[in-house]
Amino acid sequence: MAIFPQTRTAAPPPRPAEAASAPDRPTADRATADRPAADRPAGAESADAPPAGAPGVSVRLPSLRHIGPNWYACVMGTAIVASAGAGLPVDVPGARPAYVLVWALAAVLLLAVLAARAGHWLCHRDQARLHLLDPAVAPFYGCLSMALTAVGGATLTVGADVVGARAALAADVVLYVVGTVVGLVAAVAVPYLMVVRHRPAPGTASPVWLLPLVAPMVSATQGALLVPHLAPGQGREALLLACYAMFGLSLLATLVMLPLVFSRLVHHGPLPLALTPTLFLVLGPLGQSTTAVNQLADVAPGAVGDPYAAAFGAFSVLYGVPVMGFALLWLALAVAMVVRAARNGMGFAMTWWAFTFPVGTCVTGAAGLARHTGLSALTWLSVALYVFLVAAWAAAGAHTVRGVVSGALTAAPVPPRPATARTT
Repeated sequence: MAIFPQTRTAAPPPRPAEAASAPDRPTADRATADRPAADRPAGAESADAPPAGAPGVSVRLPSLRHIGPNWYACVMGTAIVASAGAGLPVDVPGARPAYVLVWALAAVLLLAVLAARAGHWLCHRDQARLHLLDPAVAPFYGCLSMALTAVGGATLTVGADVVGARAALAADVVLYVVGTVVGLVAAVAVPYLMVVRHRPAPGTASPVWLLPLVAPMVSATQGALLVPHLAPGQGREALLLACYAMFGLSLLATLVMLPLVFSRLVHHGPLPLALTPTLFLVLGPLGQSTTAVNQLADVAPGAVGDPYAAAFGAFSVLYGVPVMGFALLWLALAVAMVVRAARNGMGFAMTWWAFTFPVGTCVTGAAGLARHTGLSALTWLSVALYVFLVAAWAAAGAHTVRGVVSGALTAAPVPPRPATARTT
């Protein structure tokens, strides 16, 4: 979740004749701009960005210039703490008020980040355009969808204690509809940009590429919460099957992308230190898909006939158990890589938020399997993962607050240290 825009020394404005022909004339700057962000030389920025101080470049609200779409990750990571805690298959005495407090914090964070991102687009449109054209940043637009739907779901399951059931349902419907539309657009637009504009170099695949693809899976999960609130009939069945369609969309797209990520690790070595936590992003589609099939199976009996409802219930276990097994395998690999990176000097970055939401989806996935199987081992697995989630959320949150107060996180980011391809 790192953004690494560069700066360059302001150049004198071109003569009128040069300015008119610039778009049609290949230049060294244009060639640099077309290269992936990770491969650009230090000190080089896209030629699309006006030089600092040039006419027309806004200097209003400079602290918002580097607030990218990755900041929605802190909203997602906070909301999942509340909703995952409320869905645990064990009753923790006195924990409900804590879940409500975390939900309220997630709602406030959502409003704050939405306002900051709006200011970013209004005051720093050149930088916002660079983000869209950067293959390392554009995938984070999927986080907007997941932030909206995650807060909406937490409002319905936890926030209703404060705002009431009707208000919670209304808020969830609005956030769900907007978030789902944004997620479906991102799932198409970001891969389109990667093909026609980004052109990432071979061996640069990143777990971040999964973000716009997993957003429809989050919508499939949160949609299950709304199915019982529709009147029996065509509308309820349509929403249920639409959620299954988004489940399939996201799952198949993930199966296409995940081999590229693993191939990059095997053939090109570990990720840069600051990006190592993004390995946890792979847990997102795994845990979220397990959560989706379990929650959809819970509401299927009231939406479709008995044969199909029973099949959906069986599918939730037949699919969820193997996928949860693979998620635990990947979790062990990701933890080992993070430990290695920490020993080599990995410091805090916004990528630490990757420790939260993906792990939270594994909590809800394990909890769903525990409900459908009655297996105590899955119950305790969900509890253990939730403890990890809370610890990771507390660490990422504390460092983020410290970075915002000091201004370090809103300053121009520094490129990550390159990783050695084969080190011990």
